[in-house]
Amino acid sequence: MPHIICCVKQVLDPETPASQFKVDEAAKKVLPAPGIAPVPSQFDTIAVEAALRVRDAVGDTSITIVSMGPDSYRDVIKHCLAMGADEGVHINDPALYEADHWLTAQALAAAIKKLPPVDIIICGRQAVDWDMGVVGSTIAELLGLPCVTIAKDIRYANNKVTVERVLLDGFETVEAPIPCLITVSNELGEPRYPQLRQIMMAARKEVQVWKAGDLGLDSPSNRVVLEKLYVPQTKVETEFIDGDTPEEKAEKLALRLREAKLI
Repeated sequence: MPHIICCVKQVLDPETPASQFKVDEAAKKVLPAPGIAPVPSQFDTIAVEAALRVRDAVGDTSITIVSMGPDSYRDVIKHCLAMGADEGVHINDPALYEADHWLTAQALAAAIKKLPPVDIIICGRQAVDWDMGVVGSTIAELLGLPCVTIAKDIRYANNKVTVERVLLDGFETVEAPIPCLITVSNELGEPRYPQLRQIMMAARKEVQVWKAGDLGLDSPSNRVVLEKLYVPQTKVETEFIDGDTPEEKAEKLALRLREAKLI
């Protein structure tokens, strides 16, 4: 039976109004907006959709959800289980709550090693909060697996995957042996929405909880130091150039640009 692992993350709702977006600069943290619940990262639910489409195509397939974060992250795991995944793993340890991309990948890779052998690992191309887009590739590096990024379609057959990738100027089709890691993009399509019956069934599905010590991470530490976090201030100044004719306006504009050392 093929085994697919999907790595998912919970994020602040990207639809939060800009007026509600606050940053605690002293603590270097984004403050959650009151009354607005966090949501699964968009690309990660697309990763689960990709796994479900593989199962729809090839039949009997086991799908495991892995997520790392505090207690609230159980909600995103349950959401993915309601979509149709089979079981979940929740890495829940305060020592990992402020993990950078390296430590996040290290913990996820350790969890994947602890699970039954995997055929395909699917991640979102990036999280919609920090938009770094490096955790998936780092997991592949740590596990020594081939990595295919920014996929819009995944087909599994004969112990290999055929992946259609998104390029800046078109698409590219590549093949990779299994096991491998694939990151997916929104071009794959909208993720399915759980129905009430699936949500009720997900409540009975197993979610294992592991600490850092369970993964062999006795002294977890970051490699990235966050120096400052703040909301950028944008100031726009507009200057109008007067003149009786277009030629006069153009001449004054050229002189003004020269004064500003822009030309």
